[in-house]
Amino acid sequence: MRRFNNVVLAILLAVSPALVQAHELPLRYNVVELQSEAQREVRNDTMTATLFVEQNGFEPAQVADGVNKVVNQALQTAKDFQDVTVKSGYTQTYPVYGKNNQLQGWRMRSELRLETKNFEAGSKLIGKLQSSMQLAEMGFSVSDEARRKAENELMTEAIARFRERADIAKQALDGRAYKIQRLSVNSGGRQPIRPFLARAEAKSMDVAAPDVQAGTSEVTVSVNGAIEID
Repeated sequence: MRRFNNVVLAILLAVSPALVQAHELPLRYNVVELQSEAQREVRNDTMTATLFVEQNGFEPAQVADGVNKVVNQALQTAKDFQDVTVKSGYTQTYPVYGKNNQLQGWRMRSELRLETKNFEAGSKLIGKLQSSMQLAEMGFSVSDEARRKAENELMTEAIARFRERADIAKQALDGRAYKIQRLSVNSGGRQPIRPFLARAEAKSMDVAAPDVQAGTSEVTVSVNGAIEID
């Protein structure tokens, strides 16, 4: 019996601090969840484009040689445009089958991806490359640095609006003051690139540079949190 009492006493001693601590946690009253946001249209300052060349032939090596010559020439042309970043993109070679699943030849596709903030230079380079390649897509977006700048400014606006709503909630509940319990700030992140042109056919000579309208993208910052009204 004495041993049993000692075990019970040990359990009580171990549990008591936790119970005391739980009892000491302050009770929360008049807690209000709030949300606010701030938005702004920001000018798209970055152009991206994808061009490709696609050729067919009976021998894979022959097809690859033709495609590589076009790509190498395009890269050489792009060196005259210092403001445009050009990178090799997706490349694929696959067989072409006809009736009765007979092999008819091979097809190869290779892409180049362009990015620039100089829209005039980008458009001019695209026009030159379209003499031997096709334009798969072109789009516009806000650069990371411009987005961060806008988000930093919008964060101040969103928090100010959060405080305005907190004051409204305090007055509605006849409170004297409020304390912010928690606060989180979220941004929409990088938005999808705004498409401009789906495809343009390749020509036998340089084509005119496409006219571009970059447009704007919406940048949003939201604030979520909770206040306790006294």
